Amino acid sequence: MFRVEVASVEEYFNFDPARRAELLAFNGLMATHAPSLECYFHGGAPAGDPGMRFKMIGYGRFQYPASSGALVAWPVVGLALQKNYISVYLSVSKGPAPVLAAYALELNAARSGRNNFSFKRLSDLNRPILEALIAEVAAITIDDPPNAARYRSCRPGREAS
Repeated sequence: MFRVEVASVEEYFNFDPARRAELLAFNGLMATHAPSLECYFHGGAPAGDPGMRFKMIGYGRFQYPASSGALVAWPVVGLALQKNYISVYLSVSKGPAPVLAAYALELNAARSGRNNFSFKRLSDLNRPILEALIAEVAAITIDDPPNAARYRSCRPGREAS
């Protein structure tokens, strides 16, 4: 299993020298189009605690209640190295749908899920669509701060809280 074993944003950027420029370019897009979403190192949930264990670069922070009632820290936008891709995880909705739904067809991502997408090179993505998506995520987070917690809490398989 591919694991990124680092302890800071700087170490994350430097973990895979071949993809460092891609991570930094995405970070630049976030700084330009979503400056309200602070960049930080998300170290994953400790063993035994609820939440995902993998490490990533996070943008914006929130907490959502796990089924046990414990609060789980999670980024509004997560940027993660995978073995063959770089993945972006979004934790906001636009109305009843994940925000990505409005952009997925035009984004040109290598892979796309409910509210995540993956790419090999940032240049493979439709840049204006990506910029609009990032800006909308930031705007939703500013206009509706509890949106991310609601999205994480009301996903299929979870009860609304």
